[in-house]
Amino acid sequence: MASDPLEDVFNIEERFYNEGYEQGLRDGVQAGRIEGRSFGMEKGFEKFLESGRLAGKAVVWANRVPPQAVGAAGAKEPCTLPQLPKNARLEKNINTLYALVEPDTLSTANSDEAVQDFDDRVKRALGKAKIVERMAGGSSAKETS
Repeated sequence: MASDPLEDVFNIEERFYNEGYEQGLRDGVQAGRIEGRSFGMEKGFEKFLESGRLAGKAVVWANRVPPQAVGAAGAKEPCTLPQLPKNARLEKNINTLYALVEPDTLSTANSDEAVQDFDDRVKRALGKAKIVERMAGGSSAKETS
């Protein structure tokens, strides 16, 4: 006997379900990619903002370190920020901090290794910044970022 003429009518619900499922799956994959990319860009921006903030602090601290030798003939320029104490360990920590977050050396690649290296460097730089803040007498908790 030929196929039942009402078979399409009886299976219409399943056919529409399968079509809707496939379309929802395609739309979900596309929306997931868009959301993932947006989230990744947001997190990347936050990480680079933090590294830039730390690099800026390192530059300010480096400029507050007293110069090695002051010439007697040179006129003294007014300084709006107080000089940091002359301390070789403090200078070393400031230099290390800047080396960790120097913008030219940070990778913008999106590989697992590059992201892990970036996160590790920023984490180490945060530790150095806390050390320098304690030695310089600054407070990190009260500063606005």
